[in-house]
Amino acid sequence: MANPGYGKRSAPGQRARSASDFAHLLPRDGAVAAYIDGLCDGADISVKTLAKVLPYGQCALRTTLNRLQEAGHLRRGSECVATEEALLWVTRTFFSRTSRGDEWWDAFIRGDAPPQPAQRPTRSRSFILLAALGRHTPTLTLSQADCAALEPQVSEWFARGATEPEVLHALTDGLPSPIHHPAALLRRRLLDKLPPVREASSTPRVVLRTLECRECRAPGSAQAMPGGLCGNCRGNPEPAPTGPADAVPDHGVRARMSAVRAGLVPRAERGRG
Repeated sequence: MANPGYGKRSAPGQRARSASDFAHLLPRDGAVAAYIDGLCDGADISVKTLAKVLPYGQCALRTTLNRLQEAGHLRRGSECVATEEALLWVTRTFFSRTSRGDEWWDAFIRGDAPPQPAQRPTRSRSFILLAALGRHTPTLTLSQADCAALEPQVSEWFARGATEPEVLHALTDGLPSPIHHPAALLRRRLLDKLPPVREASSTPRVVLRTLECRECRAPGSAQAMPGGLCGNCRGNPEPAPTGPADAVPDHGVRARMSAVRAGLVPRAERGRG
């Protein structure tokens, strides 16, 4: 998982998964896209982390992520979220299993993305966690009936504020050997180790969202950055701003203000000499 404020964020309104989701991409790009699509929100999808688990180098992965932007599956940007204390800008990497055009991404950053279409019912977060236990701990392999029976107990942990790592630790730490009845053991642990209800913290609310150029990281709209690339990086620099000859360009305002502040005389020294 990435640090808070980073990592994958799934775009809304996607179709249900199918075997042909990424068939239009090059084989390597399709394989990487399928891997990212299977990760949960908040997962670290930086090139360094992906290179540790996928059979590709960082340069190849960086190229692939750029091509996924061109194909409309990925955008990098920022969100301004409102908490009880302040407004914070956090970095986001948005991923869409369904390829999106620049108009859709523009609507998304405005908060006007179309609603999610009806999809077939999917397994719950609790069922998926239980079904995957056997991959990492073979002695805890469960049947479909066992997963369905234990699903409400795991859901109660999540309702009380527990995270997936906490649930996994409670279920897999210090296991006895041998295990004759994994479902019975997990049922007992879920009951005995059930945590208290945690005070729910207010969920940050997104109040503003922007995208970034994949090369220079300059902010802008999706229309101004087709394929995730701004005009300057495409070789089409923006026209010179109009205005007075001595006007400060937008990108130089911060530097000019810093110079002005540095030249101000401290209040304590005013009137001396």
